Amino acid sequence: MQCFKLPITVKVEINLLLVAVTVLALLTRLYGIQFPKAVVVKYMGIFTYFLLLGLAAVHTWKLLGDQTISTATAAVQVLVRFLALVVLPVLIYIGFFYVHLTILYRSGPHDQMMSCAFQASLEGGLARITQGQPLEVAFGSQVTLRTMSSKPVPCWLHSHKANYPVRYENGRGSSHQQQVTCYAFKDVNNWWIIKDPERSSLVVNSPPKPVRHGDVIQLLHGMTSRYLNTHDVAAPMTPHSQEVSGYIDFNVSMPAQNLWRVDILNREADREAWKTILSSVRLVHVNTSAVLKLSGTSLPEWGFKQLEVVGDKINKGYQQSGIWNVEEHRYGKSQEQKERELELKSPTHNHINRNLTFMTKFLELQWKMLTVKNEESEHRYSSSPLEWITLDTNIAYWLHTSNSWEKLVLAGVVCGGGWAVNYLPFFLMEKTLFLYHYLPALTFKILQIPIVVEHLYIYVLRSPAQRKSFVGVILAVLCSVFVYYRKLSPLTYGRSTSTSEELDAWSWKESWDILLRR
Repeated sequence: MQCFKLPITVKVEINLLLVAVTVLALLTRLYGIQFPKAVVVKYMGIFTYFLLLGLAAVHTWKLLGDQTISTATAAVQVLVRFLALVVLPVLIYIGFFYVHLTILYRSGPHDQMMSCAFQASLEGGLARITQGQPLEVAFGSQVTLRTMSSKPVPCWLHSHKANYPVRYENGRGSSHQQQVTCYAFKDVNNWWIIKDPERSSLVVNSPPKPVRHGDVIQLLHGMTSRYLNTHDVAAPMTPHSQEVSGYIDFNVSMPAQNLWRVDILNREADREAWKTILSSVRLVHVNTSAVLKLSGTSLPEWGFKQLEVVGDKINKGYQQSGIWNVEEHRYGKSQEQKERELELKSPTHNHINRNLTFMTKFLELQWKMLTVKNEESEHRYSSSPLEWITLDTNIAYWLHTSNSWEKLVLAGVVCGGGWAVNYLPFFLMEKTLFLYHYLPALTFKILQIPIVVEHLYIYVLRSPAQRKSFVGVILAVLCSVFVYYRKLSPLTYGRSTSTSEELDAWSWKESWDILLRR
């Protein structure tokens, strides 16, 4: 077999075509990934892109084995394919998000699923609250602690004046101490005070003494003055984990165990200070080595349906449910309980702004799109991939009553107008026209057919006999369409076995010129 080399102009055209196809695929498939649409399936178009990469890789592999081209030519071809199919799509994809984040710089209703740092970088919302907060958390700081996990919902470490039941419904006992939960709304009961175990003071020194990685602290609930505590008592909903409570001394053999070690996971130095919003912190219980963690399970009515917080001894690896951010922060100034309550209820002051780099925001968005699940439970209209082809899934149809004539007029305006604007202007053109110029107008004409048929069947034909006759006419028309489709399919698909006599039989009008080339 003789091999032919493509001219350089053809190769350039092929490479340009690759670029065009890639850009078009990216525009039509990948741009559907958007932060405000986090409730839909993400990265759908990525599989089409991987298919394109696979085909290009096979073609490139064959190109490298072609002995008829030089090494330099092969290297240029590989480089062009890499730039066209990898570098260019990535740049376009990142560019979409750059424009997206540049234009949409304000806080929105769904930004709570993002990290505290991301929210604080947006104008309004959390940024209004966190502006001007002290950067370094110190002993005596008043803070709210937000879990980094968005499953099932973002929430804050919380406590309130309600105790665990003496016995749960399954007969297990509890410590009957104050409940500690994770609450999905901002509340004054989300405030905690970072206390130095070696000091009784609840205010920040001058100068402030920052809390650093490895320091041991106590967490005092601001409104109830109960220390965050965990012990060898099973958690209410997750029995394999420890109960977390606000410690109450009932004069029983259950001493306080309220010391926690600060573990800053994203630290850059061994003694790095705990920073507001920026630091990802794990709180490790000193006595039991359990990690303060959101279990994700909702408590019953006695827990006000809030989320359970536990002490997890089996915490392995990087689990967002066991990592916390300081979101709101102020330096405590009041030692007395009543003055402190007034202080906690007052707003924080605004002075400065914090910004994240574009790449930090971009990477967080990608991670959230891959991992965030908005629904706590399975949606009633969700479905599995197998059900898509077996048609076993439910479909939600939204119906509303409307005036039949208005509906027909609206359809006529849309479809008839679409036909008119795609057909009538050609009468004013002096360019050479062909039958395919009519295809856009024909599409609108076809779309109008079922609308007219539906209107006639439902609103015009009243008696059963009329409707049966109408159905018969429609079936006859559909059958004739199928018959003529079969008859004219050789013209449509270019069947090579056609004879001159058959071509003459297929001509509906004498003006048709059907050419047969052998």
